[in-house]
Amino acid sequence: MKRILMMVLRNLLIVPYGWVRLCYRAAHVEKYSEDDMYSFLQWIDLHANRGGNVHIDVHGVENLPEKNGFMFFPNHQGLYDVLAIIEACPRPFSVVAKKEIGNIPFLKQVFACMKAYMIDREDVRQAMQVIINVTKEVKKGRNYLIFAEGTRSKNGNHVGTFKGGSFKSATKAQCPIVPVALVDSFKPFDTNTIRPVTVQVHFLEPIYYEEYKDKKTTEIAAEVQKRIQQVIDANA
Repeated sequence: MKRILMMVLRNLLIVPYGWVRLCYRAAHVEKYSEDDMYSFLQWIDLHANRGGNVHIDVHGVENLPEKNGFMFFPNHQGLYDVLAIIEACPRPFSVVAKKEIGNIPFLKQVFACMKAYMIDREDVRQAMQVIINVTKEVKKGRNYLIFAEGTRSKNGNHVGTFKGGSFKSATKAQCPIVPVALVDSFKPFDTNTIRPVTVQVHFLEPIYYEEYKDKKTTEIAAEVQKRIQQVIDANA
């Protein structure tokens, strides 16, 4: 990809140093606090974005719950999505992603540093264990991100169908659900251009347990999808 190459070339002096540090941290996550690891990932992310002519336009940070132990549910446009949210979000979070993504160099190391869970959608037992583990960690105060579409949309700023099963960890943890609207997040990595691009990250108002406790997960999914699409339509 042209933009990834530009990110590397424009940061050539720090790439070897940054790569070695990233690989070391990915292999020794137990040595670092979550705050320290997240600050390091933001440092890498910031240099990559500046080198790649990517500007992150952030909205709604004030909507983040005061206490940790919440879950992000963004729309899924491409491989760049998590990198956009890392720069935009001041609070550490981890990710639940499909196992195929975990084999991509750089993203593999980033997810290792985040102690992310790679889910195998073909293995029901493994997927259920991930839900159980995430539920426990959210209850303890970790924040997580799940792409409820399951796979990235092929239609740019048109949101795909959010799956109810993606919300099981949130409902079991009884935690705040934070919808996140990504606008033009497909452009950095999924278009063959190096022109400057702006990616919008909108943190929407959280949906608290008292508001969704009597709803089915499919109803919660539909509501989150609707709110995200409305924000995208108003800003795309």
